[in-house]
Amino acid sequence: MKLLFINHRDIFHPQAGGAEGVIYEVGRRLVKKGIEVSWLSEDVGNPDDELEGIKFIHAGGKYTLHFISSRYAKDYDVVIDSVAHAVPFFSYRVNEKSIALVHHVHQDVVKYELNPLLAFLVRQLEKKIKNYPYVISVSNTTKNELVKRLHVDESKISVIHNGVDHEKYKPGEKPSTPIVLWIGRMKRYKNPLDAIKIFKKLKTNATLYIAGGGDLEEEVRRAIGGNKNIIYLGKVSESQKVKLYQQSWAILSTSFIEGWGMTIVEANACGTPSIAYSTGSMPEIIEDGVNGFLVPYQDFNKAAERLDYILEDENVMKYLSKRSYESSLKYDWNKTAEEYYKYIWKIAES
Repeated sequence: MKLLFINHRDIFHPQAGGAEGVIYEVGRRLVKKGIEVSWLSEDVGNPDDELEGIKFIHAGGKYTLHFISSRYAKDYDVVIDSVAHAVPFFSYRVNEKSIALVHHVHQDVVKYELNPLLAFLVRQLEKKIKNYPYVISVSNTTKNELVKRLHVDESKISVIHNGVDHEKYKPGEKPSTPIVLWIGRMKRYKNPLDAIKIFKKLKTNATLYIAGGGDLEEEVRRAIGGNKNIIYLGKVSESQKVKLYQQSWAILSTSFIEGWGMTIVEANACGTPSIAYSTGSMPEIIEDGVNGFLVPYQDFNKAAERLDYILEDENVMKYLSKRSYESSLKYDWNKTAEEYYKYIWKIAES
């Protein structure tokens, strides 16, 4: 069977993130199960190549890929349009076995990132997801948003949770002095500046590491100023990311919305509990007092209080670390890929 993923970026793209990680982890496992997997993305100079059996195709740019992609979609048995940036690729117009893979609903997010006119246009285009015959949602939270906000027929939606690679993300040694981590793209809806505000309210002596690149890098640098206990690392490698997860006593998540808290699950797998705003999929992933704590959106005082609770007592940290790791075991890329495999074949044979 021939399967095509369509996504703006491939895994080699300088701005590759969570959505690209999902396609890569699932795609390479589907190859091992005998599916011929191709990945179409915008052309930023990367060669058409192959990695772990996934064939990479590049065409068009950020906007034109939406018009070009249909030429490819019609030639595959099943197509998965990764709707990572709100606007779908509309493969259902040329291939009746097209799936929309929805990472999160952008109806509110776009107001943080786009001018009002463009935000309005993107919101209208995102609503076209309801025209797909099949939809994969990465969380129950996103499924509910698809039904409520985009009026997608609930019977079309299948929830397949993202996984984690437990061979890569596993507990490591934590230092005696507490480390707090914030990691993610520097986008306005992810609120990286909130991490600095929360950290400055702590009573416990600790170090905050901020990792990730993007639009708000300079604002983050200015907010840090001369504070020697806050270190901005910029974009980090995969090995650095794992080490940061392992060494941190807690991870902060300050997003306005996340369709799936990938960093939370990865951190948990490394034995690191989380403090997160009770938004998006976070209540679905985090169980209070088990693998972290939820706090109201932008309640800096409450977030600092919960963080202090973990940082001021190493025994509390170790307890939550153990429970966090145990909590992460329900997520696994092998399990996720198996669910995709069965789902794709069901559609192909229908």
